[in-house]
Amino acid sequence: MIQAIVFLPLIGAILAGLISIFGAHARNPSGDTVEHHDDAHDHGDAHASDSHDEHDDHGHDDHAVEPPAAGTRAAELITSALLLVAAGLSWFALVDVGFMHHDVRIALFPWIDSGDLQVAWSLRVDTLTAVMLVVVTTVSSLVHVYSIGYMDEDPYRPRFFAYLSLFTFAMLTLVTADNLVQMFFGWEGVGLASYLLIGFWYYKPSANAAAIKAFVVNRVGDFGFSLGIFSIFALIGSTDFETIFAGAPGLVGKTVDFFGWQADALTLTCILLFMGAMGKSAQFLLHTWLPDAMEGPTPVSALIHAATMVTAGVFMVARLSPLFELAPNAKAVVMFFGATTAFFAATIGLVQTDIKRVVAYSTCSQLGYMFVAMGAGAYSVGIFHLFTHAFFKALLFLGSGSVIYAMHHEQDMRYMGGLWRKIPYTLTVMVIGTLALTGFPLTAGYFSKDAIIEAAYASQNPFAVYGFLMTVIAAGLTSFYSWRLIFMTFFGEPHDQEHYEAAHESPLWMLVPIGVLAAGAIFAGFPFKELFAGSGVEDFFRDSVKMNPHIIEDMETIPEWIKLLPTLMMVIGAYIAYVFYIRRPYLPGDLARQQPLLYQFLLNKWYFDELYDLIFVRPAKRIGYFLWKVGDGYIIDGFGPDGVSARVLDVTRNVVRLQTGYLYHYAFAMLIGAAGLITYFMVGLGGQ
Repeated sequence: MIQAIVFLPLIGAILAGLISIFGAHARNPSGDTVEHHDDAHDHGDAHASDSHDEHDDHGHDDHAVEPPAAGTRAAELITSALLLVAAGLSWFALVDVGFMHHDVRIALFPWIDSGDLQVAWSLRVDTLTAVMLVVVTTVSSLVHVYSIGYMDEDPYRPRFFAYLSLFTFAMLTLVTADNLVQMFFGWEGVGLASYLLIGFWYYKPSANAAAIKAFVVNRVGDFGFSLGIFSIFALIGSTDFETIFAGAPGLVGKTVDFFGWQADALTLTCILLFMGAMGKSAQFLLHTWLPDAMEGPTPVSALIHAATMVTAGVFMVARLSPLFELAPNAKAVVMFFGATTAFFAATIGLVQTDIKRVVAYSTCSQLGYMFVAMGAGAYSVGIFHLFTHAFFKALLFLGSGSVIYAMHHEQDMRYMGGLWRKIPYTLTVMVIGTLALTGFPLTAGYFSKDAIIEAAYASQNPFAVYGFLMTVIAAGLTSFYSWRLIFMTFFGEPHDQEHYEAAHESPLWMLVPIGVLAAGAIFAGFPFKELFAGSGVEDFFRDSVKMNPHIIEDMETIPEWIKLLPTLMMVIGAYIAYVFYIRRPYLPGDLARQQPLLYQFLLNKWYFDELYDLIFVRPAKRIGYFLWKVGDGYIIDGFGPDGVSARVLDVTRNVVRLQTGYLYHYAFAMLIGAAGLITYFMVGLGGQ
């Protein structure tokens, strides 16, 4: 069963890939050609501009430049069916492993055998893995079904579905890994697949730039992750989880030389590992790739940024909880960056106008919440929020896709308004997702997000107060920007009458998945509360995570007003959004004019892109230009093909000119030579 869950998506990816290849060959039997499109909206989502002047009007019918390849429907149905089967098996595995306590270890084959490094490809399924299997396969299968409707006019759908299934396989490889090397394989696999998916519309320069940015920024984090793996192997001599966890207590107090600094071995190792999580989960400083990744199709945003790739870092920290529990300083770093990200991303979400970017910054902020829980030692609580967040965030992304589909691929909320009359079903599910995200009582987010805030308050982490304050403030900001999205999109007067008149509900392929996710956004919380954040944690998770032994008890004894504070912040944020965008819609513009510096600071995302451009990109370009012009052009070419070899060629060309073939030229040369010799002997050394 476990093998089927992991490898069914791979089979789907291979079959869809073959259909894509044969379809491309049938379309261009004499050789593939690349068409360059001037219209950035040809195949889907329009990248919303930050300026009203750059608004473009493009409809669904603009982008069918080629007929779909033969077998397109087969690729869609095969990949979706295989994912649905995997999702069903995953829920069965959760019951079997989590409730029946039947943990599974399956050794498939030996993989790497090099000296002391012995790595086997094995599948490890405990409760933590079973939860991730449910999250990944459920959301991925719904995204596959949704994409059948959303991508209905794209001629390259087999390639798209192949990428989706490949991504899912890589993520399943990651969460079922039984050692760090296998985990790193899946880790890099989702990085590759995300590059392919973000840049799916490869003819758009913005999509290519976003894909490259995601790939490069993640390489920074992955460099730290790989150093952490090397460190563990150097300290323990193995990458197998069981061996690592057994040997970790022996590393307490041990130091290593790190560039002349005697660093605590476990603290340094855990911080290096967390660097990988920072990149993959878009934490503060390594977050810049996430909003730009919205250039990919909307289903990609839901798959990558709701339930799978961005949660890989959270899963990795939870999997390595036995290490982090022995390194309190590393946990302090985790909580600091998590709390900072929760607040930082929420402030940026306040002013974004692209509907997908608002949800993207919301994802970034919610990931910060999860890491706050990890820093508090409440690993099961962080996984609880990962579990609930997958449903309501995938719902918000796919619901936004339904809005974009209805508005003929317009993404700027300033050109929307009044859509509740046209797409009431989409409004309903979006409101459900918003209620869950903001923590409305009895929704899924209410139980998981509030538990994180309580864990931060109850923890003994040095940054506990900071984590508590940042998450509470972020709760109010989240409520504001979430309801701002609803009010700007669905209420008020239409701002684009032509698109408004043509707006209509999406096809059933899209509506059914978001309906299922809406049910998850409501019901994924209360039934699982005790298992993830209550008295049932120890029996449910057992040895799959190593919890702070007192955190659950301490959470239950905190003051009642602390428990009510997140709900109060949610109400305040929603009320302010209502006043700003329903009762007094002139207020946002007035406030932006009164506080232009603050508005521009938030609109430009704290100027991190500009700062990184100044510190890293421009110097790198200057170094590259110098090496090109001076190193390659002046030195290598100057002394090489344009220098010594060029002079040799000049000399030989002139010598060749002496070989004319005329007898009198040779006689003249002999006469000159004889005269030279006679002169030499008469007046030169020969005469002496």
